[in-house]
Parts: sequence; C-alpha cells; structure tokens
Amino acid sequence: MTQNKFAQKSIDPATQTMLSRAEQEGIETAWNRLESQDPQCGFGLLGLCCRNCNMGPCRIDPFGNGPERGVCGATADTIVSRNLLRAIAAGAAAHSDHGRDIVEALLHAAKGDAPDYEIKDKEKLLSLARELNVPSEERSEKEIAADIAYKALDEFGTRKGNLDFVGRVPAQRKNRWSEAGILPRGIDREIVEIMHRTHIGVDTDYVNLILQGLRAALSDGWGGSMWATELSDVLFGTPTPQRGESNLGVLKEDEVNIVVHGHEPTLSEMIVQAARDPQMIELARSKGAKGINICGMCCTGNELLMRHGVPVAGNFLQQELAIVTGAVEAMVVDVQCIMPSLTDVAGCYHTKIISTSPKAKFPGAQHVAFDEEKALEIAGEIVRSAVENYPHRNEAKVLIPSEKMEFVAGFSVEAIVSALGGSLDPLLDAIKGGSIKGIAAIVGCNNPKIKHDYGHVALAEELISRDILVVETGCAAIASAKAGLLLPEAAAKAGSGLRAVCEALQIPPVLHMGSCVDISRILVVAAAIAKALDVDISDLPLAGAAPEWMSEKAVSIGAYVIGSGVFTVLGTVPPVLGSSNVAALLTEGANDVIGATFAVEEDPIKAAELMENHINDKRAQLGLS
Repeated sequence: MTQNKFAQKSIDPATQTMLSRAEQEGIETAWNRLESQDPQCGFGLLGLCCRNCNMGPCRIDPFGNGPERGVCGATADTIVSRNLLRAIAAGAAAHSDHGRDIVEALLHAAKGDAPDYEIKDKEKLLSLARELNVPSEERSEKEIAADIAYKALDEFGTRKGNLDFVGRVPAQRKNRWSEAGILPRGIDREIVEIMHRTHIGVDTDYVNLILQGLRAALSDGWGGSMWATELSDVLFGTPTPQRGESNLGVLKEDEVNIVVHGHEPTLSEMIVQAARDPQMIELARSKGAKGINICGMCCTGNELLMRHGVPVAGNFLQQELAIVTGAVEAMVVDVQCIMPSLTDVAGCYHTKIISTSPKAKFPGAQHVAFDEEKALEIAGEIVRSAVENYPHRNEAKVLIPSEKMEFVAGFSVEAIVSALGGSLDPLLDAIKGGSIKGIAAIVGCNNPKIKHDYGHVALAEELISRDILVVETGCAAIASAKAGLLLPEAAAKAGSGLRAVCEALQIPPVLHMGSCVDISRILVVAAAIAKALDVDISDLPLAGAAPEWMSEKAVSIGAYVIGSGVFTVLGTVPPVLGSSNVAALLTEGANDVIGATFAVEEDPIKAAELMENHINDKRAQLGLS
C-alpha cells in the first residue's frame, strides 16, 4: 500500500504516518475493519430491517421484488421510522446520562461527600439560581448547589411537566413545539416513550413516530446536554480562550504519556490534578522520565483543552493510532466513542487500557472503578500505574509523528460575550451590516466512510471564505484545531468582512465551543440572538452541519438541532432512504411543522453552497442586505 493510498483515508499527515506504521506492524484499524465489511447490508443501509421481535428479523425489498411488509404487517415507513427513533433514544440517553452523572457529582460535592470537587464558577452558580428561582440570599454555595442539583434531577422524570431550560427559547419556538405536541416533558420520560412506541404492536404512524423522536431529542439538547454543560461549568469552571497544541505530535518521547479518552470531565479533571502532584512527578523521574504528559482524546480532550490548555492528541479515528506510536503508557477511558479494539491494539505494545466506569467495561482492560467520593485518590492510583509502566516501553517501537498545531479554544457563551465587549450587540451589528452573513455550526464525529477530517476542514474553510462565522464542537473542532483554523491568523482564509471582524476582535474565524454536549452552548447563543431580534430561531441566518457523523448521539443532536429550527446538512446518509415518506418528511415536510429540515450532501463544497443559500434566504426574509 502506498502513501497515496493512506492519503485517501485522511487529510492529516500524522494519521497517514501512523496508518502506514500500523500496516507494517500488522495492526488492524477501523479502516481495515470497514473494508472487511464490504459489501455492507443493503437493507440495513436503507433502514429496512427490523429486529424488534422474535418473529423476525424482517426486511422490506426496496425494489418491490420481495416482501412489502414484516411478519406483523409493518411497512417500510413504520420500520424505518422505528429504527430512526431507537437511534435517537440511544443518543439522547448517552448524552443525558452524562448530564445525570454531572448533576450527581455536583450533589455529592454540595453534600460534602466528594471533598475533592469544589464550585469553581460561583457567579454561574448564582446566575443559574436566579434563572431557576432557587433562593440564594443568606445561603451557602453548597446549599444553593444542592437545590439546583435536585431541580436538575427532577428534569429526568415528569413531575415538573416540562424542562426548565425551555424558558430560554423564544416564545415563537415554544409555541411551535406546543402546537406540534413535542414540548419536552422529562428526559427519561421521552426516551422511555420511544422504546414503548417502537415495541411491536404500538405506534405504526411514521409522522407520529418522528414527532416523538423530535421531542426526545429536544429533551437531550435543552435538557440532559444543557445540564451537563451548565453544571460542568459550575464545578470545573466556565471555559475561557486557552492556547494549546493538537495532533499526535503532542506525545513526548521522554515523558510518561497518559491519554484520557471518553466524555466525562469528573475523571479527567482529577487525572490532571494528580499528574501535577510534585511527588508523582518525582516518581516519574525516578523511572527515567522527565515528567508526566497528559493528553486528551475525543471529547474528554475538548473538556481539558478548553479549561486547562491540555494538549489534545486527536479525534475519534486517531484513538488506535495514538497507541501505535508505542509511546503511550496508559489510555484511561470512561464512556462513549471508545473502540472495543483498543485492548487488541494495546496488546501489541506496553500500553495499559484502564477503564473506569461501571457502565463501560472492556475485556482485556484493567478496571479501576472511579468514585467521586475518593476522586483524587483513585486518579492518583491510575496515574501511578501509568508511571510505573514507563520502564516497560520498547524504545525501538516508538514512532511519534512530528505534526502538531497550535489552537485557541474555549469559546463558551460567556467568553464570546466577553470578547464582544459584554453583549451580543456587536455580533448582531456585524450580521445586520453584512460583514458576517450568518453563523454555521459544524459538529459531529469521524467516520472512515469519509476521508478523515476532510469533511470538517474543507467545509469550515469554504464557509469562512464566504464570510460565514463557524462555531464547532467535538471531533469537528479537533479537526479544525489540527488544520490551524482555530488560530486568529486563520482569518487570512476568511472573506473580507469576516476577516475584518476577526482581526478587530483578535479571534479565530472558527470558534471552538467545546465537547459534544456543549452543542447546547450553540443553542443558547441562537436563542439569545432570536430573542434580541424578537423572531424565532428558524428565522435567523443560521445553518448546521455534521459532515462525518456516525454515532447515535449524532442522530439525537441532528434531531434537536432541526427541532430547534436550524437547517442541517448531513455528510453521510442516514438509514432512512428505504422509506420515501420518512425521507420526504425529514427533508421537506418538517419545514411546515418546525421550520427546519435536513439535507444530505457528501461534498463539503456543495454543502457550503447549500448552507450559504439558506443563510442568504433568511437574510432576505429579515430584510437584511
């Protein structure tokens, strides 16, 4: 296999180098496993297979040459919509369960059961208390925090009737949700109802099913994910712009390398603190290392880089390749987006895979159960295990790519407002005046079906060249970090209007807003702009995109983004094409109900054109030049 062949898999030189190394070492990666799956099941790609009862599995022939109904009588419309809903339920559950863990961590801290955690952003705590009508006069921070945590826990049931953060959306949007019957009631309630409705013999109306999918997704975006973001800020600090470095070149040949991978900051925050302990650093030196190098991977990487400037080694498709460098003493994982293959790859090197969550165990990994009540002690145990593994490194197997890139990350809503001088008015003025045509959000995963990072980077570059400000989260943000788009200097690639704004504010044309759950920050900004203009979110010159999405979380995200009124372009085709009715509802009919739709476009340049056309249409409807 030639280097050109590897260039077809990723635009990132570091990734290409490690893919070549993996082939030489005989190590299987996600790209190899994708090739081994060819040809993939055509029924599954179209969403036309059903395994929801043991009379099946059933399939519908899309060409009309075979079965037209499942054993129970389910049509293609029913099967496709049920499968889509179950993906939304899983994605909403993943993000919202993350949110629940953060809520419980805050509650433990407030009750004094988790002494290693403290409230880092007291101002945000008080701001939430005012918003949620939690008394704060003559009360301690812990008392206030406990009440907020209990309010948050109530959001997961149905006792309250609807979610608190619905109060953040414009009245026009809330009215749309009420009229469509999709105002989210409770996070767990909506997920459970999906599972009930998609059981055999329950809901078979594809429109009714899709509406419940939107309601469950909204409970994720405006519920579970938003709580995860808000309370992570309270506990660990609201992000402010931080400088750091990205890509596999951040690994160090002469230090203990610990890669923290997953999604929950309760663990990674403690790992960072434990690794900075002078006694731990001295232990590392006694083992022959110069120090301890903590690096992030995926969304844990985003959490750490935007609060501490900790380097990020890569995004989803680079997790195996980090181990292939031969320089990682331990990869510490919690939940979500962790490949089961990691233990196999680590078996070829000295790397330890250390799992920490009772929700996610991996055969072959060392399990160290994480407990918030003994957080720093357990983090110290994990770091010590990695340090003691350093002498087992085989120097002959070490190959660290030289590629690394600086970035500026950590543009929370508060940081954006601060950069604008204390209000969103300068941003609104720039949009009204046309210096910035609109705002595009690029989010989502990596998918080996798409050239690694190409969808994210090419789309971002094309959008900023058209004077569209880009905001990003998750693996998309890491892709842009590696490509240098998260630097103020990247404004040179922007159109003249956006470039002038970025240079005046000294900000990048692509703003890193956090991890996957932090898409909720984008929703908050969109709602604030809509309220300021007294319009619905769907009236704004906004667009979203997920060029390389692959996970069920991304399905939930996409659903709550269009449910919030934002036109969204997908770069990989969702499994809905087996039903022309469901596909038409999502790409056309939904506009009449929620004011937004999906589009699918694999070419990022054409996707940028779709997004710009949408933004220009919204500008014209608002009477903007």
